[in-house]
Amino acid sequence: MTAGTSARVGTWTVLADRTSATFTVRNFGFRVVRGSIPVDLGSVRVSSDGVIAVEAALDLDKIDTGNAKRDADLRKPGLLAIDAQPVLTFAANRIEGGPGEWTIEGALGARGESCALTVTAAGPEDNGDGTWRVRAGAVFDRRAIGLRAPRFLIGREITIALDVVLSPPG
Repeated sequence: MTAGTSARVGTWTVLADRTSATFTVRNFGFRVVRGSIPVDLGSVRVSSDGVIAVEAALDLDKIDTGNAKRDADLRKPGLLAIDAQPVLTFAANRIEGGPGEWTIEGALGARGESCALTVTAAGPEDNGDGTWRVRAGAVFDRRAIGLRAPRFLIGREITIALDVVLSPPG
């Protein structure tokens, strides 16, 4: 993937303690459920020829919707199968855009399945402390990763929002 960027060459590391991943999904057709998933690791590699690679892993084992029973239900094999596959992954295979706005196409992996995911990102913004912030988001159909449930129980579309802080290459 190549994109016009003036970012420093090397591997930018996601600072997990300053990064958040949240999601929303409709429940029972009308109520919006919000949750968070800790980001375990992530990186943005920038090569000298402008090729950019993005990878991330989120810890589904610590998913939090604010409702312990719902979180326990999400662990079940028919839903997220967290005990068997506790990590949600993303790897980019195409990036377009430039400073300010990006479109990142890649593969989202969960439950031993993967699906195409297009992420839109804004930034990077200089935090003034040597780190950079990128805000990103995507919407995907839960059926694409094999998450089957009656539509009236769990809405088909899941919206993901990321607020990522990156540490520059050493």
